[in-house]
Amino acid sequence: MEARATAKYLRISPYKARLVADVVRGKPVGEALSILRFMPKKGARLVKKVLESAIANAEQNPQIDVDSLYIKRIYVDEGPRLKRYQPRAMGRAFPIIKRLSHITVILDEK
Repeated sequence: MEARATAKYLRISPYKARLVADVVRGKPVGEALSILRFMPKKGARLVKKVLESAIANAEQNPQIDVDSLYIKRIYVDEGPRLKRYQPRAMGRAFPIIKRLSHITVILDEK
């Protein structure tokens, strides 16, 4: 049995969030939570929140043993981009691309 959780439109670039997701991929949920708790990155806080949501979703299913869960899949997709412009010298406009992410966590039992 699987449990999943998704967080959409998070204000972090997918590249930065994937650095965190790669660290915890395939680990048991207890170990992954302790890794994320002490990791000094913004993406760690966001991934931890999605992971806790997936664990809470798993607890709602009586057939799943929460103690034997591990991260089967975790991936970060790119969301829409916010396009902003910053004024520069001599009337020019300089584009600023603010990237958004969608984080998905899928848990499974060992």
